[in-house]
Amino acid sequence: MIAVRRSAARGRSRFDWLDSRHTFSFAEYHDPRHMGFRTLRVINEDRVVPGRGFGTHMHRDMEIVTWVLSGALQHRDSLGSGSVIHPGEVQRMSAGRGVAHSEFNASEDEPVHFLQIWILPEARDLAASYEQKRIPADELRGRLRPIVARDARDGAVAIHQDATILATRLDAGEQVAHELAPGRHAWVQVAGGGLTIAGETLRAGDGAALSGESIVTLAATAPDTHALVFDLA
Repeated sequence: MIAVRRSAARGRSRFDWLDSRHTFSFAEYHDPRHMGFRTLRVINEDRVVPGRGFGTHMHRDMEIVTWVLSGALQHRDSLGSGSVIHPGEVQRMSAGRGVAHSEFNASEDEPVHFLQIWILPEARDLAASYEQKRIPADELRGRLRPIVARDARDGAVAIHQDATILATRLDAGEQVAHELAPGRHAWVQVAGGGLTIAGETLRAGDGAALSGESIVTLAATAPDTHALVFDLA
């Protein structure tokens, strides 16, 4: 079974410095039909103008993953972590018992475009922590490569939940498949290009929930298609 979430149907927050599209309910956007999927709670597609960003704010009891699509994002937090996240780098911040952080466009000239993903943790009041790794671009080409995993396999960042995020980049005509264990579910998010999945055509910004499937097959319909697959309990 597949349920498609079209890009144009997402919620939106728009300010002079931010254009944010919300796959699930977030902040002032609330839709009881779209409160998340399994342990996946938030997928925000954010575009931030040069030199601006999110000032210091608090989080707790959430696994927060950042995946930059273009530009560069500067991160600082109360753990003492500070970095700039570029395309091909994945960041995971476990908010746990509480952490304050800020996120700003690292450039004064170019916008930054990124996905911010929230996943519910397996337990409350975990110790807050931070991790960032580079994922070589050639390891995404023509395959599904784990970038976030509970067991940190294949060089993925670790997460405190039974969830895996896999990334791929495909040329038109290429396809990849992911096997789902019995009882598992998948969310597919198209970050760029387009693909077909379970008889549905998806384009950039579209997402889809899949349940009761044993194989998730992504077939690219556009050059340089970029997608994330979430394998969820």
